[in-house]
Amino acid sequence: MATINQIDNLKKTSRDIKAENLVRETKVLNIARLAKMLVDLFGLDEPFKKIGKWEGEEIEMYLVELDGYITFVLTSDRKNFDCRVEKANNPVARLIVNVEEEKITSVLSSIIRSKSNIFGLMKLLKYLIPRKIKIKGSYVAAIKLVKCLMIGKNEVYKNSKVGLLP
Repeated sequence: MATINQIDNLKKTSRDIKAENLVRETKVLNIARLAKMLVDLFGLDEPFKKIGKWEGEEIEMYLVELDGYITFVLTSDRKNFDCRVEKANNPVARLIVNVEEEKITSVLSSIIRSKSNIFGLMKLLKYLIPRKIKIKGSYVAAIKLVKCLMIGKNEVYKNSKVGLLP
């Protein structure tokens, strides 16, 4: 009777682990989809035109708490911007996001809503200095990607204060 209980417990544990992995993978996939959708809808063409020699290079973002990878391929045309939820084959740079699971979306949202200028990049320092985000590999390529993700100069943000109550 004890062996049957052990087998049942093992099956439940295995099922629980699979369910947890599925939830984590879904969260990473949703983050990747959101990044792609925001760049498609609100992204600016300027940062993509400045990709230069980095075109076609892979940049990997590793979300530590979710144990998931998002691979971005740099391109000079915003319409061709794409990301995949998988580990990069040969990344030029790695962005390692090391924050609590609940704060991942707020950190990425803060970066995405920033303007792609020097002040927006300075905003990135508040995550780089305390090592909430680490860059391994080419800093230039990582900054090019981050600038492509930053959509704060879009008209949506300029008109966002219109219509709000005082």
